[in-house]
Amino acid sequence: MFAASGPGQFVIYIVLALVVLFFVIGLARSVRIVPQAVSMIVERLGRYSKTMEAGLHLLIPFVDRVRASVDLREQVVSFPPQPVITSDNLVVSIDTVIYFQVTEPKAAVYEIANYIQGIEQLTVTTLRNVVGSMDLEQTLTSRDQINGQLRGVLDEATGRWGVRVNRVELKSIEPPASVQGSMEQQMRAERDRRAAILTAEGVKQSQILTAEGEKQAAILRAEGAAQAAILTAEGESRAILQVFDAVHRGDADPKLLAYQYLQMLPKVAASPSNKMWFLPAELSGALGVVAKAFGGSGADGEPSARPAGTSPLDEGELPPVTLTDPKVALAEARRESAAATADATSAGVFSGAPFDPSAEAGQRPGGAAVPPAGPSVPPSPDQP
Repeated sequence: MFAASGPGQFVIYIVLALVVLFFVIGLARSVRIVPQAVSMIVERLGRYSKTMEAGLHLLIPFVDRVRASVDLREQVVSFPPQPVITSDNLVVSIDTVIYFQVTEPKAAVYEIANYIQGIEQLTVTTLRNVVGSMDLEQTLTSRDQINGQLRGVLDEATGRWGVRVNRVELKSIEPPASVQGSMEQQMRAERDRRAAILTAEGVKQSQILTAEGEKQAAILRAEGAAQAAILTAEGESRAILQVFDAVHRGDADPKLLAYQYLQMLPKVAASPSNKMWFLPAELSGALGVVAKAFGGSGADGEPSARPAGTSPLDEGELPPVTLTDPKVALAEARRESAAATADATSAGVFSGAPFDPSAEAGQRPGGAAVPPAGPSVPPSPDQP
């Protein structure tokens, strides 16, 4: 009996184990947990049933099955460089990057077998059409335009696939090596030209500023020379007036003038450039006057009425001369110098009018006439 019941009991255990295994497998296939940002396409007996979103879902075991799991996040796909021919027959290598997102999981699964491969091939063909109508320079400088055209075409074509193209970027555009060398030479020449222009502009500005500075310096030097000439002329006029007053106060006679005339002759001949010394015709007259003076007679041959060793000041013939205080004389000279500078300025010395030294020197401050400047000619001994 035990032997007969042993095999039957073993078969029962096997059947129970299979039932339990079938139940576990069915339970595992009927419960699905969908993560966030993922959608699952469910088919019932081979036909589309529903799209499961994030959360817990129950399926009918051995009737419903998951066809595909679709990621709903934005994806980035970088395609390898593609050779593209421009309108000027140059082959450039363009590397593109596509940013897209699946918006309809059902269309992405059933409308196209592999939407990523479809986007890549569509990008290559559209890129060749867009770049083929541009030359190399436009291709290098019109990336935004190319990106916009690619995005428009791709978004329109992939809309029925349940895919939205958000952004298309050209990662790199590489022209041929020979063209790159020519472009570098052109860029170097352009930079050299700009550097030469900037250098020339700097030299020009420097010369303009230097000329302006020299002009202002010349104007200031001219103004200083004019003021110095005015002050020198004023000082010479004062000196001439003082000498003139002193001579008239001392009542210099022809004998004194003849003696001064003889003293000036060696100074006339003292120049190193003089090779000959000409004796003036008045020399004999001056010597005669000096001889008469040492002989005790006057200028007309008569004996001098004034005793020897006396002067007109000793006899009281001339009034005494009062000397001015140096401080007062210095202040007066400064005031006269300022007045002369103002007169010269109003007369046009610094305004561009020609300056007349004779007119300036011929007028003494205070209204007195000043003898004109020039070589002093000693009086003849025959004149009183």
